[in-house]
Amino acid sequence: MKFSLFLILISTLILPAQETVFSRWKHRVDPAVERGLSYLARVQAEDGSFPGQYGTSCGIPALVGMAFLSRGHLPTEGAYARPLNKIIDYILSSQDRQGVYSAGRGGVGPMYAHNIATLFLSEVSGMVDPERQKQIHESLPQAVSLILRAQAVKKSDRHQGGWRYHPNSKDSDTSCSGWALMALRSAKLNGAAIPDQAIKDALSYLYRNFDPQQGHFGYSNVSTHKESLTGMGLLCLELCGQHGRPETIRAADFVLENYRKLEGNKFEFYGNYYSAQAMFQIGGKYWRTYAEWMYGRYLKMQKKDGSWYSSEAGDVYGTCMMTLAFTVPYRQLPIYQRDETVD
Repeated sequence: MKFSLFLILISTLILPAQETVFSRWKHRVDPAVERGLSYLARVQAEDGSFPGQYGTSCGIPALVGMAFLSRGHLPTEGAYARPLNKIIDYILSSQDRQGVYSAGRGGVGPMYAHNIATLFLSEVSGMVDPERQKQIHESLPQAVSLILRAQAVKKSDRHQGGWRYHPNSKDSDTSCSGWALMALRSAKLNGAAIPDQAIKDALSYLYRNFDPQQGHFGYSNVSTHKESLTGMGLLCLELCGQHGRPETIRAADFVLENYRKLEGNKFEFYGNYYSAQAMFQIGGKYWRTYAEWMYGRYLKMQKKDGSWYSSEAGDVYGTCMMTLAFTVPYRQLPIYQRDETVD
């Protein structure tokens, strides 16, 4: 179990090198985030699901749950305790005999939503009431085991170590694999017996989709969707301890040089979420430059009802992803804790 209160207290201390840029925006970011969270709570269905695209899958509720947690809200008290608990109950009740969180339609395949739901439950574990904690302890090992089994499916050398849309998929992509790797990393930080080899194999798969000369990650090769996926690859490397490597610096340089290409990109909100998380991990000029652009561009795109619309998957998804990107300096989610020796 996490020392949740300790993490919440310590994570409110923003690094001095990061603070200057955020302090200029904080007076606008705070109310924008609260309006976004208020919107998410208003539109939630009684069963814990959400309207719109993929809202009845486990992936969207899990993203909403992480958005609440990212601002320091808890499932045991406060304004968003009830919405958070409804999300937890919805996901837990959806687990099938395989261990998959399989409610609704998760888009192209169940593993995508399952990975995000596993990440959320691992992050919220230790913050809930005793009865829900008992359910999470029973459910999470099955969910994590399913992710490990899906990784172990025999694949070609090109795809080995990664994940795709189904537990028995014999190919992989970096987007689905990024969520799976973060779920495993979170579970490992939470005390689960995740084999080191599973993390190494996942990193090896990501590196096979990295262009060391240009510094970008791709989707199923080194170049497809590189503007929206390089932040994902960089974040995964950082979270797995790959600090200061030439690959991480090249990837950070690529994001710094190309972030404006996210504007109007088909996967703009997805790319911004990952790039914000990654650039904060790197720190220094990378975060300062990116944060100035991000807050300047996206604060004005919030709608009157508090939501952000994303052409990728609608208002609920857009609001979650923007909230998670905006709140990265608060460092409330354990998985995104920053290594303070880096900068």
